[in-house]
Amino acid sequence: MKIEKVVCALGRSGYMHRDLAAMKGGAKRDGFLFQGKPLTPGFRKIAEPATIISVMLVLEDGQIAFGDCADVILAGAAGRDPAFHGEDHIAYLEREVAPKLVGRDIGRFRAHAEEMDRLTRADKPLHTALRYGLTQAILHATALARKLTMAEVIAEEYGSKIATKPIPILASCHKDDPLQLDRVILKRVELLPHASFTLVEEHVGLKGEKLIAFAAEVAKRIGKIGDSEYRPRIHLDVYGTLGELFEMKLEPLADYLGRVREAAAPYELLVESPIIAKTQDEQIESFREVRAHLKRKGIALGLIADEWCNTLADIKLFADEKASDYVQIKTPDLGGINNTIEAVLYCKAHGMGAGLGGTANETDQSARISTHIGLACGPDFQLSKPGLGADEAIMIQTNEMARTLAILKARPSVAA
Repeated sequence: MKIEKVVCALGRSGYMHRDLAAMKGGAKRDGFLFQGKPLTPGFRKIAEPATIISVMLVLEDGQIAFGDCADVILAGAAGRDPAFHGEDHIAYLEREVAPKLVGRDIGRFRAHAEEMDRLTRADKPLHTALRYGLTQAILHATALARKLTMAEVIAEEYGSKIATKPIPILASCHKDDPLQLDRVILKRVELLPHASFTLVEEHVGLKGEKLIAFAAEVAKRIGKIGDSEYRPRIHLDVYGTLGELFEMKLEPLADYLGRVREAAAPYELLVESPIIAKTQDEQIESFREVRAHLKRKGIALGLIADEWCNTLADIKLFADEKASDYVQIKTPDLGGINNTIEAVLYCKAHGMGAGLGGTANETDQSARISTHIGLACGPDFQLSKPGLGADEAIMIQTNEMARTLAILKARPSVAA
């Protein structure tokens, strides 16, 4: 089956871009906006709507596969590519990349994806968002051409085993929306609420009191309205604020994490990005030191690395250095989804916990494709996406997994 035509369309992402450097640099909040000028290259405003490009591959039998080029909310931070503006890239895709795809036999995914992921522009790799969307479209096209699910294509080409039950979901919620929290508890989501603690004084508290109170309230609410057998893990993403609060004094930081752990009891606690260091080397060493303090003090919680752990090479390094308990495999940051697949499989093979992550700034299609990667590769959990509404993302991902597993069950010779 060959690709007959490539069509591109400009669209919207599931969330926004936000300039983390400007936010942490003291920009004054104005509702969702911030006053002042952005500090990170590529931003036009500190908070701005994000665009995506849908890449559609028209196959010779008329079927249409597509993937969405999208990037993360905090673009340009900690080694990431600059903020992606689809309108600046669509003409290049149509002029330079589309001709490379037309006429290709799409019967296999991996080789084509790796080739697209290696494409360069002005002697630099294509923006991660472009590589992300192009390879999604290729996977979808291969699945359509071969009349398989995308999970089956991945499992066959990478030698993995497809899961027989859904991958747990981490519900990504607003920290100041108690009604949303209630809904994800009632839906028995396996991990929650993620939240976003990006500013020390406003979100964590100058003595850390706000984060502790939040963890306690989440635990209390689970106990009050959740059924007796519901034991979710509490996940909090603190965006480096603890490193700021404790001025990178890591033993007091570990002691504080113990207090957060007590507040979250009796539920297991995962804390993402307690530190965002200035360099990758410092990030790895800081994480390792915090883990050592936690172990020595008998504080049981899981640390998740995100910033400075962007690419496949980064993830392998964090796994090899045993820098954290989990890494968030932030799918758009890895460019081609072939890298995401390899990252999950590498983590599993090397004893590193794998969170198949991403960003609220993605789309329904990239979320569906991520669930197929999850089913084929078996991460410990996956992030709900797109958006921060939680309900919609949980619906998209849960239903995509349910449909896929039902199809596989109906084809026992394939599923076996």
